[in-house]
Amino acid sequence: MKTQIVQIKKPADVNFILAQSHFIKTVEDVYEVLVEAVPGIKFGLAFCEASGSRMVRVEGTDSEMVKLAVNNARSIGAGHALFIFMKNVFPINVLNRIKYISEIVHIYCATANPTQVIVAETNQGRGIMGVIDGGVPLGVENAGMKKARREFVRKIGYKL
Repeated sequence: MKTQIVQIKKPADVNFILAQSHFIKTVEDVYEVLVEAVPGIKFGLAFCEASGSRMVRVEGTDSEMVKLAVNNARSIGAGHALFIFMKNVFPINVLNRIKYISEIVHIYCATANPTQVIVAETNQGRGIMGVIDGGVPLGVENAGMKKARREFVRKIGYKL
């Protein structure tokens, strides 16, 4: 077995979700969930088929996001990997709906952070072992930081 670390390539302000699914029906189901959850959402998704013709299956509403999804899916190359790239929306807006899609097996991450994917390769194929999402914590928040955190989530509309 060989292992490698693959950097997700994307602009800093783009969020993405990396998941594992098990069936090509996922592509249409995820598309429907995303457009239903956030009207006008800009996204691209790519799903790595693991058997049959083994294509990267794609959908989306934004060509830039579709291209990011496809490029990252091809660089990882792991069967049943699902990549969703989104702009002007946060994963929190869609994550629970995606989790409830019957074909979704696992969510590896949902982030805008720099992300590395740990990939294993055998003579059968490639699989995702895990992800490195962002950096190591630098300390513990103090009272002022806690206040700023609480104000921030209210400022962006996630709390009253």
